[in-house]
Amino acid sequence: MTCVKGRINPANVTKLRLFADSGGYCSNPQCLSEIFVDLESQTVHIGEMAHVISAGDKGPRSDTGTTPEQRSEYENLILLCPRCHTIIDKAEEDYPVELLLDWKRNHKQVIADGFGAREFRTREEARQSLESLLEENNFIFQKYGPMTDERFNPESQMPKQWLRKIRTKIIPNNRKILIICDANTTHMTAEERRLLHSFRQHVDDFEAKHLGGAEENGSQFPAGFDRILN
Repeated sequence: MTCVKGRINPANVTKLRLFADSGGYCSNPQCLSEIFVDLESQTVHIGEMAHVISAGDKGPRSDTGTTPEQRSEYENLILLCPRCHTIIDKAEEDYPVELLLDWKRNHKQVIADGFGAREFRTREEARQSLESLLEENNFIFQKYGPMTDERFNPESQMPKQWLRKIRTKIIPNNRKILIICDANTTHMTAEERRLLHSFRQHVDDFEAKHLGGAEENGSQFPAGFDRILN
């Protein structure tokens, strides 16, 4: 029995949250395959939002006690590669609700641990943990971003490289920066905390455009954030 699409589709913020939590990998701890694939002409994502409790009343791990809206919420979704999505739905007895929720919870924690989500003893140590991430993002923007001279060259491959690096470098780096900053707000001034709020909105808008398909550009990188905790 395969998963069926519910009448209520997940909200865009739910989709973005799932992709952000995944870190770019399938949430099955025995798989961890990359969900972004680089092709010659483009980068595509193969991640699929799988329902823990089926979207329909008769699907895998179905539960008629839940509403269609509840089945479309973040708590009932897990991001998997197509192969794992198919397996968990065709062998539902081997993949109960509790196991899939454990996958999701543990995967998110592994990503957070890898991103260095800890409070540093000093402001200087916190800044040091941010510098390489901020510098890499700035280097990528200056070399591949939309304001380079390559934007005037219709045959340039730079725009494609820029989009690829957004997904493979900038978005993950932004997430790391947010996690580190959130763990070290005690070292920040009031103005720096304000800048952090602005940066968070920038990250949300940036992901909405490049992962969620939003047409508008949204808020820009806040001036001065590159010097936070400096």
